[in-house]
Amino acid sequence: MPLVTAGVVVLDCVEPEKLAQFYKELLEGRQTEASANLVEVRGADGIRIACRRDTAATPPSWPRPENSLQAHLDFLVEDLDEAERRVVALGGRPLQTRDAHGPYEERGYADPAGHSFTLRLVQPTAPKQG
Repeated sequence: MPLVTAGVVVLDCVEPEKLAQFYKELLEGRQTEASANLVEVRGADGIRIACRRDTAATPPSWPRPENSLQAHLDFLVEDLDEAERRVVALGGRPLQTRDAHGPYEERGYADPAGHSFTLRLVQPTAPKQG
């Protein structure tokens, strides 16, 4: 039996209830735990994210160098445009501008509390036909 059986990504924030709601909706998941200072969400695919209250939390400044990238999350998606619309509708914001030419494999965003994450296009597993 492994020593560590499960992991949870914990994000510090001022308002854990609001941030947990963002991730619950984005990951089409459910809230699994809640206390005065921590709310945990389990996504539909099993990913676990907890939001912990820290009244002094400051968001990372990425991509600017001061207080830069502390950590970030990567989410695999099949449709970047659809996923972006969902992120923005839930209160997230784009961090990276895209060049108007060529394919885009990933895009950077911040959640409502300022934590950065990336939506990455799922690579097809089967070769192209035709």
